[in-house]
Amino acid sequence: MGYTWRCMSSTGAQKALREGSAQKRSAILVAARELFLADGFDRSSVDAVAARAGVSKRTVYDYFGDKQALLLAVVESTGDLLMAAIRRAIEDTLTHVTDLEDALITFSARVVTEMLGSVDYLALLRLVTMESAQLSQLRGRDHWMMNAPEEAIAERFAEFARAGLLDAPNPRQAADHFIALTFLLAASGFGPAIAPNDARMRELLVEGVRAFLRAYAPSRPAQPRSLA
Repeated sequence: MGYTWRCMSSTGAQKALREGSAQKRSAILVAARELFLADGFDRSSVDAVAARAGVSKRTVYDYFGDKQALLLAVVESTGDLLMAAIRRAIEDTLTHVTDLEDALITFSARVVTEMLGSVDYLALLRLVTMESAQLSQLRGRDHWMMNAPEEAIAERFAEFARAGLLDAPNPRQAADHFIALTFLLAASGFGPAIAPNDARMRELLVEGVRAFLRAYAPSRPAQPRSLA
């Protein structure tokens, strides 16, 4: 699926080639995503993807190998965008924490409204649902997309545990429980129609966070400690 950068004598030329290649790759992914969503995988030809992206058919094959690999790349690139949003939310809301309950509620609300209600999430959901037969690589838990959100949250929960804010000897399990009590409940209860100021959604998240903290609160309340 990958491609090898061509050796160039000029640093400036190397940069231009790489930027141009990245732009072509992005254009192909955007075109493929639009066509797969509009027409379906089977009815979308590589010729049509190339024409919409403004590249040759050979370029599509050189970058992605075949149409099925291109579909997986579209799904993974969309997943990358969503993971970037989760990581930003973690850094913005779960750093320098003194009130863990409030921080977790703020984090949950941001992820639910910015991610689960986003165009990227809806596109990912449709692609995975519509083309499940073509995406067998995603069925195993060893694929990064099956674990990335949990691992990112577990890493921060491990820091909270070291700081005495959580009693979480298994941070990954704690992350699984947290997600089940917040994001998954919101997704199943509200679907894509998630409004940022929906009082019912916030109440669901508040109760989910409180249930999580009842299970994972330290036996002795920790002194507030800022996490850098």
